[in-house]
Amino acid sequence: MNAPVRSRRDVAEYDFVLLWLTAALLAFGLVMVYSASIDIAEANRATGHHPTFFLMRHAMFIVVGLMAGYATFQVPIRVWQHFAPWLFLGGLVLLAIVLIPGIGRNVNGSQRWLPLGIINLQPSELMKLAAVIYAADYTVRKAAFMHSFKQGFLPMLIAILFTGFLLLREPDFGAFVVIIAIAMSALFLGGLNLRIFAGLIVLLVVGFIGLIWSSPYRLQRIVGFMDPWADPFGKGYQLSHALIAFGRGQWTGLGLGGSVEKLFYLPEAHTDFLLAVIAEELGFIGVAAVIILFAWLVVRAFQIGRQAAVMERHFCALTAMGIGIWLGVQAAINIGVNVGLLPTKGLTLPFLSFGGSGIVANCMAIAILLRVDFETRCLKRGKKGT
Repeated sequence: MNAPVRSRRDVAEYDFVLLWLTAALLAFGLVMVYSASIDIAEANRATGHHPTFFLMRHAMFIVVGLMAGYATFQVPIRVWQHFAPWLFLGGLVLLAIVLIPGIGRNVNGSQRWLPLGIINLQPSELMKLAAVIYAADYTVRKAAFMHSFKQGFLPMLIAILFTGFLLLREPDFGAFVVIIAIAMSALFLGGLNLRIFAGLIVLLVVGFIGLIWSSPYRLQRIVGFMDPWADPFGKGYQLSHALIAFGRGQWTGLGLGGSVEKLFYLPEAHTDFLLAVIAEELGFIGVAAVIILFAWLVVRAFQIGRQAAVMERHFCALTAMGIGIWLGVQAAINIGVNVGLLPTKGLTLPFLSFGGSGIVANCMAIAILLRVDFETRCLKRGKKGT
């Protein structure tokens, strides 16, 4: 008689809301990647003219991501905290290796990938996860010095600046923005002195303006973003076609598979601009569904973090909230780029866009989030039992 009760209790220790949200995003992404890539795959010799080429690869990435997520969930949070500095250091090493000529793979002027046989590893995606764990660990270790610029903030600043140097060499400005958001949020939530935080915000704004002004290609993206119709066949090409896709979709869309913009008009339709295809085929309803799923996911991450904080598990709390901020900020940037609110950046839509490294990193992040929640629930049950 006790076995069924124990089984139900074990099942109750898992956050099924988070699991279903993740499953919904992955399944929706698989369908839309296939819809957005079928014509590109048929026309591309590198794919063997096989229409399901990107579908099969994306499905493989999801399977690998789920396996990596399962393995990640088995690791106790205290182990992640113990190895946090080494994970961050390993991420920096990978970012440096990808810049070595002849090792890193260059695509469209960006050297962001390490070729590993049939797949390419993008270190910046794994670095985001390493940054979440390291920032949480650093903030907990330096909790007593959060009022001090020299002891509390300066070491993190040096680490982030070095990371930014490597990312901007690729270049991968978008990943740098996400990692800054992760580090800043961890320091803020950890109690960083408000004067230091406000001063840092000013410095970041000035620094970003300087980076944009000193780089011709970034400046051109800003100019093209401000008025894409001024040069619809040049700097504003991607954004103008993304906006056309949104306009054609209206409320309910043209139907699954009905996009015209994915037919070689909209570049990177199955990666960076997948949301534009969703808008054209499923309309406002489809886009709203994506936004709601991401908002729900971020809220759930913060709820898990708050529950951990109540139990005084501060590293777990900061890790959970850091994952929520990472996924939320990256999704917000991708959505902003697609609708013309932000300049074009090479950031994919988490869980949905085609890309192996991103899918694996996202699944590992969700696994850590589930582990945080699992350990918190077990701890609560243990305290109730006593």
